[in-house]
Amino acid sequence: MTIASNGNPIVTVDTDGHVLEPRDTWLKYMDPGLRDRALRIEKDDKGLEVLLVDGKPHMGLYGRLGALGGIGMEAKDLMTAGARSYEEGCPPGGYDPTARLQIMDQEQIDIALFYPTLGIAWEAHIGDPKLATAYTQAYNRWLVDFCSQDRRRLVPVAHICLKDPEGAVEEVKRARKAGCAGVYLSPDPPSRDGRQFDDPAFAPFFETVQDLEMPIAFHVVARESSHLDDWVGDTGGDRIGNVVFSFAFLALDVMAAFTSFMTRGMFEKYPRLKCAVLEAGSNWITAWLDRLDHKFEVMRAFSSMKLLPSEYFKRQCLISAEPDESITAKIVEHLGDDYVIWASDYPHLDASFNVVAELRERIASLPESSQRKVLGENALAFYGLSQ
Repeated sequence: MTIASNGNPIVTVDTDGHVLEPRDTWLKYMDPGLRDRALRIEKDDKGLEVLLVDGKPHMGLYGRLGALGGIGMEAKDLMTAGARSYEEGCPPGGYDPTARLQIMDQEQIDIALFYPTLGIAWEAHIGDPKLATAYTQAYNRWLVDFCSQDRRRLVPVAHICLKDPEGAVEEVKRARKAGCAGVYLSPDPPSRDGRQFDDPAFAPFFETVQDLEMPIAFHVVARESSHLDDWVGDTGGDRIGNVVFSFAFLALDVMAAFTSFMTRGMFEKYPRLKCAVLEAGSNWITAWLDRLDHKFEVMRAFSSMKLLPSEYFKRQCLISAEPDESITAKIVEHLGDDYVIWASDYPHLDASFNVVAELRERIASLPESSQRKVLGENALAFYGLSQ
């Protein structure tokens, strides 16, 4: 824990760290009757690793599962099919809680909330709702065990899939009892079989998480295809341009999910439900809220919202800043210091080390009280965590 100039401790909370689930997680943690359909990593007849989702290969990750980790490694190497195994891209801090605590000490992180890696890949590729719930339950069981190494510093966030609305309600109740502090929801419509957030089938789930005081969070996902595929074109030509384009626009699903949730009146209907917007950066949020407010004023007659979108945001939401963003201090000043958190994204390919020091430098111009909120106090209050 860092000590401020006045001698008081500054708590630092990473609100979006990742685990790298061991390849046998679902084989070990799923109910025995479904283990033959477990999410797993195997090699095909060409010797390349493939993630099998209910026995079918996830071709978007074909031969490149090592790139799901990759912090501090070369992207070109990791993205070359067959060059690195899943484990070769996994630093021990991704799957070993003791090693993760050591990394947190080195990075001066006091508390971390955890999100999946293999878990962000499969939801659009599964048809059986009950199997989807079984996948999330197995992951949540494993994550709670991972975090049991230090329940104060390692905080599990439950993965919930809305393909099975009834199963989602039961699993989120179970996960809360097991110690999960929040809920990760995939942002893309295929993870909900195309249904919108205000579908009546989902009402019991959102009522439940509201009553359980479990914030939801939208986070980027890894899919075989995207609604932006027409922009990517074929995989020939400027392959680098294709990769950079797709990598940058992973954030779009998160932005769209947040906007859809807002404009469909979900914050009006569930006024105690809290929502975190993750891994989409934070610099866009003030301009986007200004735009939403203006469009809402023009189209108010067609909306179930009663407040301005910016008012709902400030009542119920937070956004995560990334350490390399250059105007975080200005965003905090404009938006307010109660609404920004931060994330490391460790141990993914686009993450880096020394992120706490980088973030502190970015926000050094803010008053110490504001720095404290961004570094950790906002997250503690939002998730109801003790210091």
